[in-house]
Amino acid sequence: MNMSHDEIFRKGRPIVLGEVLFDRFITGEAVLGGAPFNVAWHLRGFGCEPLFISRVGEDSEGKAVRDAMVDWGMDCGALQWDPDHPTGAVRVTLERGQPNFDILPDQAYDHLDIGAAKSALDTMGKASLFYHGTLLLRNPRGILETLLADTVAPVFVDMNLRDPWWNAADLPSILGRARWVKVNDEELSIVADRLGRGGDDWTEAARRIRRSHDLELLIVTRGEQGATAFHGSGKIISVAPQEAKDAITDTVGAGDAFSAVVIVGLLRGWSLLTIMREAQAFASRVCRLRGAISRDRDFYASGRAFLE
Repeated sequence: MNMSHDEIFRKGRPIVLGEVLFDRFITGEAVLGGAPFNVAWHLRGFGCEPLFISRVGEDSEGKAVRDAMVDWGMDCGALQWDPDHPTGAVRVTLERGQPNFDILPDQAYDHLDIGAAKSALDTMGKASLFYHGTLLLRNPRGILETLLADTVAPVFVDMNLRDPWWNAADLPSILGRARWVKVNDEELSIVADRLGRGGDDWTEAARRIRRSHDLELLIVTRGEQGATAFHGSGKIISVAPQEAKDAITDTVGAGDAFSAVVIVGLLRGWSLLTIMREAQAFASRVCRLRGAISRDRDFYASGRAFLE
């Protein structure tokens, strides 16, 4: 007997698909990251058991990724090895506290083996949710569509548009498959413009995009101004950060932290207000870090207590 989406959602594990890489700062510091990896890392920190599907090179960086995952207690069963392409890397610069990303092409995660990924999905058991971004779509081999066809799990899209690695023609299908979507304010403007909503103010654009694609939830993050959720019930909830500006180290990964807590809240059945408050609070905490994740288990301890 086939389980309904909601039954799978309550009982299964989250799938996280996409890139893992090293953010290389101008200081010479290299920090483990990549939006999907960051989300999977946070989910594990909060006690979830995500299946992270990605690919790394057979190099020292790839070994570092696997070692970090093992140490953190993450499932490495869907982490692939690539003998021909390097582990992903991004050059990160900061302008007025906001990150700019130079994403290097032809990295290991661009060459995901579809057969191996499908095999990992087949053996993982039930899936509660399927998270993905858009960087994987720079690879034209239809990996995302193939894997989505193999699961009935509802889809969470973290838009994460990174020029020049996205195509406006993909937006309708991305939104059409999703149940929940998160965008930042700049991405909302881009999506609205591409979908013919460029003349709307941002709140009206968000409402129209949510309605036209029948999304259960559209979340718009707005940096220092916080975030707003547009729900299918018509409910709109806004939250603001509580941190002082001088407490911010950098904002790399803040959106990924936000997404991770939203996913946990969806899995746990929190109210929308609780989801937004906790997601904003955790994103603000991550802004105190250099990079997007913490290897300190105590960093997640208070959140784990609340989540349970």
